[in-house]
Parts: sequence; C-alpha cells; structure tokens
Amino acid sequence: MKKNLFEMGAKFDDNWHSDNKQKPKKQTTTETKAPNKHSLTIAKEKRRGKTVTIIKEFFIQKNELKSLLKNLKKSLGCGGTVKENTLEFQGDIADRIREELVKREFRFKK
Repeated sequence: MKKNLFEMGAKFDDNWHSDNKQKPKKQTTTETKAPNKHSLTIAKEKRRGKTVTIIKEFFIQKNELKSLLKNLKKSLGCGGTVKENTLEFQGDIADRIREELVKREFRFKK
C-alpha cells in the first residue's frame, strides 16, 4: 500500500515536494538610517490614465515605514501603499509630499 495515492509512481527526492505552494522567502536586509541621512527621489508615473507619485529609497524598518505612510496619508488626504522600500501615493502631489517629509527631517536629492 502506498503512503499517498496521489503520488503514484512519483519519487520526490532531493527536497522536491508535491505541494507547489511552498515558496522560498525573500531575505531582505535593510540597513537603517536616520531621516537626515536619507537621499530621497520623487518620480511620477501614469498608470491606467492616473498619476502616481513615487518616493524612493527609504532605509528604515518595515513597520516604521508603514507608520510613516499612515501619517502621510492622513495629513495629505490621499491613498498610498508601501512597495519594497518605496512609498507610492495616488495623484500628482509631489510638492506637498516634499514639504511633509522635509518637516520630518528627510532630505532629497537635488
């Protein structure tokens, strides 16, 4: 009698699994920097006819980045998300975001 009827004749050696839902976890090693040591850039993109404002590259912990996003969304009155080490906001609001981040002592490239 076989152990699993769905694996008839199949041999899963060398760390192969019949479950294809197991994905390797990405290892993210981010160094943390103080806000005044950042050198951020602002970019704008058009996605499906709408403008998205992107601020990159943050060097802070993921939970701190999420709380920063939450505070910025509340003060700016717009939607946004965290993707990797960047913040994406809905709309063309680059000037307002720059002002808010400068108040929080972040620096930008010229």
